[in-house]
Amino acid sequence: MTDDPADRPPLDLARLRDHAPYDVEVVEQTGSTNALVSARAVAGAPEGLVLAAEHQTSGRGRLDRVWETPPRAALTFSVLLRPHAAAPDWTWLPLLAGVAVARSLRDAGLPADLKWPNDVLVGGLKLAGILLERVDTPAGPAAVVGIGINVSTTAEELPVDTATSMALAGADTDRTDLLLRVLDHLNSEYAAWLEPGGHETLRARYVSLCPTVRGAALHVLLPGGEELSGVGDGLTDSGALLVQTGSGHRTVSAGDVVHVRPREQ
Repeated sequence: MTDDPADRPPLDLARLRDHAPYDVEVVEQTGSTNALVSARAVAGAPEGLVLAAEHQTSGRGRLDRVWETPPRAALTFSVLLRPHAAAPDWTWLPLLAGVAVARSLRDAGLPADLKWPNDVLVGGLKLAGILLERVDTPAGPAAVVGIGINVSTTAEELPVDTATSMALAGADTDRTDLLLRVLDHLNSEYAAWLEPGGHETLRARYVSLCPTVRGAALHVLLPGGEELSGVGDGLTDSGALLVQTGSGHRTVSAGDVVHVRPREQ
């Protein structure tokens, strides 16, 4: 693959509108799909708006990290949700999105795993990331779920050597098909999460896809430079990571962690 647009076809908006479970719009270029959807949410857009960008020039990750890819090399989009759930439960939404993305990549034949709190890996390399933002609107709070997936990105185009793409991992994928798969999985996971007992269902799904929380040896860097070493030991009722250390369990929340990395034993 190259960055020639002829090698990277545009998203098929007609097919997305006909088959997606949500209301999909596509823009040629924007700084951040999350920023656009947040503005639309404030203006009164209903749940289910999806905005995808062929080229996102200043996408944001967790902790305001910048993420940019060449035109049509990635799938970059944001989804507007207005869940009727208690505010503390919204911490599950980025994990829910991770499950949807990982399942979609597995559908494409890739052995995708989750890395708590918001990355999707293939072969230990980051292939996708997720950013959740809560937005206050006149109609009540809304959740904007931003998702970025490297699709045809080449090794030369990747910003770091710890990242990969679907093409590099051996999957030849049409971005329209991929977006439809992700939205279908997101829709089903979201509906199940809103049902009674949905939190436990989601926790089980997430844990099954996430080695981080299944006994992995971890090194955790916290704000202020504090470092924590231990073993992943599941998730709390709010989706926080439990780490078994030499002095007992520590709870690590997504908003209070700089990074979580495997630790050499």
